[in-house]
Amino acid sequence: MPGLALLVWVPLVAVVATILGALGALIAELPPASLIEALAAPETRFAVGLSLRASLTALGLALLLGVPTAWLIARRRFRGKALVETVLDLPMVTPPLVAGIGLMLLLGHEAPAGRALSGLGVEILFSPAGVILAQTYIATSVIVRAARAAFGAVDRGYGDSAATLGVPPFWRFLLVEIPIAGRALMAAAVLGWARALGEFGATLMVAGATRLHTETLPMAVYLNMASGRIDIAIACALVLLALAFALLLALRLLSAEKPDPLHDEDPHARIAA
Repeated sequence: MPGLALLVWVPLVAVVATILGALGALIAELPPASLIEALAAPETRFAVGLSLRASLTALGLALLLGVPTAWLIARRRFRGKALVETVLDLPMVTPPLVAGIGLMLLLGHEAPAGRALSGLGVEILFSPAGVILAQTYIATSVIVRAARAAFGAVDRGYGDSAATLGVPPFWRFLLVEIPIAGRALMAAAVLGWARALGEFGATLMVAGATRLHTETLPMAVYLNMASGRIDIAIACALVLLALAFALLLALRLLSAEKPDPLHDEDPHARIAA
């Protein structure tokens, strides 16, 4: 039925039109000269710099923590594993604002962890270090979940073969399993980085919203919308959207299946070759 076939396209068109409409409204809100001026403003440049530095640091920490954790979950059986996996997935479903409150109370000066850090001269709350902590907390959960699936898809036979050759477990992990799962792990890293860049709720609670101090791109959008500086807010929003688009495009390219010459769509091409 032609009418039914046409009808199934309506939801897709509606969703795409809404996304493009919102993006177009952001771009059209400011004249080009005002947008360029807002993009060059010191506050915008500070927010971009802090967001990139903090999110890349958080990504490194999240990979350092998340990849070995994901491998252990994917490869080992132990008592209470289901409970541990549930705990690891909890940040994925907990509102970041709630997670931020928990981290703030954990590291407060009245808490044992906060007092210990203060005794060492380390201040996490309401500082750029708090931005990194909040982003790491969120990105690690994303990376653990994606990397767990990546290691689960790797045939155990490769590791077993390396074991028969006398390769120690650590080197099997580093030289065999990580390269095989490398493409999926890179996709997990991109996804974690994108999540860290856009993190707002936990950062607000842990690092606060201080201009030119803990002002990431999402924080700059929030602060400038609240103070009526629509131009800076839109400029920061567009930078954030451009970075998100680039990361999502990279994720699509990394997730795309490699062409398999043994399953070419055209059998005549294989015969001719």
